[in-house]
Amino acid sequence: MHQLLTTVTLVVRDYDEALEFYVGRLGFTLIEDTPVPSQQKRWVVIAPAGTSGCRLLLAVASNDQQRSRVGNQTGGRVSFFFHTKDFQRDYAAYRRQGVRFLETPRHMSLTVWSPYLQTSTATVGIYCSPRINLLA
Repeated sequence: MHQLLTTVTLVVRDYDEALEFYVGRLGFTLIEDTPVPSQQKRWVVIAPAGTSGCRLLLAVASNDQQRSRVGNQTGGRVSFFFHTKDFQRDYAAYRRQGVRFLETPRHMSLTVWSPYLQTSTATVGIYCSPRINLLA
């Protein structure tokens, strides 16, 4: 059986705040932003620029339980891992955009799959979204 993970939901406080961070600062592509008036929400889908892989569905928290998860959907663990061909270039660009890194990037041995990695080592930098979801 062949299956593909296409979309992951990210619960956010506000659509426009999330779009400013992911599209405005990280350079993601806005795939779709469609109002759903019958449910008083929007269908907002974004993806890292230049990828045909997994997308993020930005979903505004609609109740207290969901609001309590904004910024901490994985209990303090890193939520998403991004791979790049040029870490230093992207790191510098993110810093210029005001992205807050929680630590100095470090080189480490990992067992990861990526079309960009030829070895099992990687440079890792942990940064966060406006409500503190951790990204690497």
